[in-house]
Amino acid sequence: MLNTTGKLGATLRNVGERLTRCLKAGSFLVPVFLMAWGQGAYAVPSFATQTGQSCVACHAGGQFPELTPYGRLFKLTGYTMGEAGNPLAAMVVVDYTATQNANDPNVSLDRAVILDSASIFLAGKVSDNIGGFAQYTHSFYDTQDANLNWIGHTFADNFDLRYADRRVDASQDFIWGLTLNNNPTVQDVWNSAPAWSHPYQSPTKAYGGLPAATLVEGALASQVAGIGAYTYINQSIYAEVTSYQTAKDTFSFLSYGNAQGNPDHPLTILDGNALYWRLAYTKAWDASNIMVGAFGMDTKVMPLDGTNMPVYGIGSTRYNDIGLDAQYQYLLSPHTVTAQVRAVSETIDDSTGLTYSDGSAKLNTLMAKVGYVYSEKYGASLTYRSVTGSPDSTAYASGPSLVPDTEVWTPEFFWIPRQNLRLGLQFNLFTKYLGASSNYDGAGRNASDNNNTYVYLWAAF
Repeated sequence: MLNTTGKLGATLRNVGERLTRCLKAGSFLVPVFLMAWGQGAYAVPSFATQTGQSCVACHAGGQFPELTPYGRLFKLTGYTMGEAGNPLAAMVVVDYTATQNANDPNVSLDRAVILDSASIFLAGKVSDNIGGFAQYTHSFYDTQDANLNWIGHTFADNFDLRYADRRVDASQDFIWGLTLNNNPTVQDVWNSAPAWSHPYQSPTKAYGGLPAATLVEGALASQVAGIGAYTYINQSIYAEVTSYQTAKDTFSFLSYGNAQGNPDHPLTILDGNALYWRLAYTKAWDASNIMVGAFGMDTKVMPLDGTNMPVYGIGSTRYNDIGLDAQYQYLLSPHTVTAQVRAVSETIDDSTGLTYSDGSAKLNTLMAKVGYVYSEKYGASLTYRSVTGSPDSTAYASGPSLVPDTEVWTPEFFWIPRQNLRLGLQFNLFTKYLGASSNYDGAGRNASDNNNTYVYLWAAF
């Protein structure tokens, strides 16, 4: 699998170089539109082909990755509904970012149309009880070498393999399953969970987000292997427990692209196993449905030395994350209304003193989003994100306030001309960055200097 993926990365890099040359000439968007428009059934991703349903059946207003109640059942029953078919699919993202006041090292990509990333998926039903979803992605602009040339990177992105069973009778609807995944919350079915929350697309080499996040909100993605069990009772109560370990040795395919000692993509080494838990209650009535839930994770992470190798014998950093979240959906064509909110509180105990000079710290994040889609084609959303935390001279040394406190508002507008194609316009507007609205770096840079306009084209085949 790893050799195949390596060849895939080389192929994607070659394709990317050619497509980027087309982009610079301004000739790429038309071919992509024509390719997506002209492929008919071949442009439908694997799950839609398998179920025989349109993308709207699984995704709220056709907006990937927001799941409808049907989409959540499809995932919870192990991706096994329908008949097994061609499991291959692909995705590309083309984008343009204009930062209000760009600075190095992002300036070379600012105000340039680029082929940002490409993914290949292996997804669908294996048997009546087994199904899965695997994504390998190539980022064309990952890091820069000494000559400031951009270098690409291929890595194991999202992975979720399931065994599931369902028992339905007059008195109950009982679903239970097992999951193997490589990112805490990637197995979740609600879009308030970190792995699938808004913004679904964002600038990769600009100030598009927060300068810090809790560990459960993405720091372990493509780094760990988790084996867990879950149950969903009467389409009302969901409960899950998953144990994570470093994705190495037998599970190294889950962390492909990350390795011990890698200068750009080191492998996160856990000190023992990390326990993740999830509880949720959901209810549907008429065209509406709601969910309220909680989740948590207790993780110990080993420190790395100057060569990104783990350091043993000096302790580890413990992250204890607790999150509360909720979601609302109104789904009655031509109107789709969705809203999500998530708050996470993280307590940090760093016995090494290498990451947090004070040895302990607090970090809190908040995400709130409301969105509307008309006729499965025209949509808009508004998202608010913030992070606050205790001051630390090591963790937040880049700002004189020594805190991560940041606020950003993200209005977005998008058009879905076809189910597998989305064109979006997004604005990331910062009201605070690293603890201040103005002069946050001590050198005269304001939070608003990080504001950016982001235009993207997302296409799946």
